[in-house]
Amino acid sequence: MKNAVVLVSGGMDSAVVLAIARAQGFAVHALSVRYGQRHTSELDAADRVARQLGAVAHKTVDVDLRAFGGSALTDDIEVPEAGGAGIPVTYVPARNTIMLSLALGWAEVLGASDLFCGVNAVDYSGYPDCRPEFIEAFERLANVATRAGVEGAGFRVHAPLLRMGKADIVREGLRLGVDFADTVSCYRADHAGRACGRCDACRLRADGFAAAGVPDPTRYVD
Repeated sequence: MKNAVVLVSGGMDSAVVLAIARAQGFAVHALSVRYGQRHTSELDAADRVARQLGAVAHKTVDVDLRAFGGSALTDDIEVPEAGGAGIPVTYVPARNTIMLSLALGWAEVLGASDLFCGVNAVDYSGYPDCRPEFIEAFERLANVATRAGVEGAGFRVHAPLLRMGKADIVREGLRLGVDFADTVSCYRADHAGRACGRCDACRLRADGFAAAGVPDPTRYVD
């Protein structure tokens, strides 16, 4: 089995990506990042997801983005209940760039050529680092910025959910045996992982289950 590094946040999208990588025959090395996010219960969910879906290893790396702030997820800024125009305050500056860079470093050590992430450009909140242009640019960077890229087989960045709607992601996850009750998506989840039911992440998640015609297994505070 070829090694792959999969970014696992604990949310529904990254869980489905992990399951896809396993189904494609990769030995999955799951990577989570404790970046100072207010909803740390997602890291407990990431551990559950990695174990449930058969990752051969799971690491959690600490990078304190609260030192910079600038986001409702890493600063003392209220998480809005509904999205507005433009890039929302829940966008964390450079988060996906940093996470993929960490995944790239681990992949190079493992001798892995494949990175997987759960970015989505259809049902998303307008984040600039969830677009196809970002994935393509990072893959180019990976292949010029590393020893493995210059001397080895090079890297491929997989974003299998990039053009999928939330309902299709739900269906694919169920097909691959993902237990969505183990995942946490809410921006304002409590310490037990219970969702607020009102933020953008909750709305997108609930809409996905409804559109797929599947009961929502999410645990809500109310």
